[in-house]
Amino acid sequence: MKVLIATEKPFSKVAVDGIKEVFDAAGYEVAMLEKYTEKSQLLEAVKDADAMIIRSDKVDSEVLDAAQRLKIVVRAGAGYDNIDLQAATAHKVVAMNTPGQNANSVAELVFGLLVYGVRNFFNGTSGTELKDKKLGILAFGNVGRNVARIAKGFGMEVKAYDAYCPAESIELMGVKAAKSQEELFETCDIVSLHIPATPETRQSINYDLVGKMKKGGILVNTARKEVIDEAGLIKLMEERTDLKYLTDIKPDADADFTEKFPGRYFTTPKKMGAQTAEANVNAGIAAANQIVGFIEKGITKFKVN
Repeated sequence: MKVLIATEKPFSKVAVDGIKEVFDAAGYEVAMLEKYTEKSQLLEAVKDADAMIIRSDKVDSEVLDAAQRLKIVVRAGAGYDNIDLQAATAHKVVAMNTPGQNANSVAELVFGLLVYGVRNFFNGTSGTELKDKKLGILAFGNVGRNVARIAKGFGMEVKAYDAYCPAESIELMGVKAAKSQEELFETCDIVSLHIPATPETRQSINYDLVGKMKKGGILVNTARKEVIDEAGLIKLMEERTDLKYLTDIKPDADADFTEKFPGRYFTTPKKMGAQTAEANVNAGIAAANQIVGFIEKGITKFKVN
């Protein structure tokens, strides 16, 4: 059994060592493809792989065509829009993610962005506090629940909306359940996005929705770039000089945001949500264990296709 670890952005050494320990114990061969620069390198490396672990690497029909022996691909992380699920199914390849492994890392980043934002990017002027502010969480999965936990420590009022999570489940966590995403934007000082990029959510965070926010509103996006209607948000921020946008996913229109909204817009140089040593190790080892569980016992708990 051969497992390919294909990571254009490599795992840490500690994570790789942990992954290899899992596969060594199972008697699997491990091949590494790190920091590759051409898709052709991935196409060559995957030819004789039975299983594959990826991070932000794209697995499309061309990759799956080349992977004649592939049985499973695991995305070490929560999001999996870099895997063509329809093509994976057509090739009889199981696709999985590792939900929850990066959740605390992403949640802590939300508050790093927020403290930076409410303190006016540490420019020496007087800012505001997070205590007693109303925080809205859009989607109440693993990351959203961790955001709620941390927000309570800041003394914030927390509300959440999730179309797929019953209000009772949200309220059991000590969080007020909103009846709609519109209510969330209308009633909260800050909204933190944790929705996946799907046909329903792409560009759903738009002019009308964000425009419902109260004066001084802050939008935080550590989810996916695609959920933002960038043109709509730019138009709104031009009209509403009180709004701020903080993200760890550089928008396509980053130059426009940067030029037009100094002091009101911030993006990290690259996606940073899962960029901690702990998340790196947790997601990588979880991916390895899921591959062994699938190959040896047919376990498909985190299958996404």
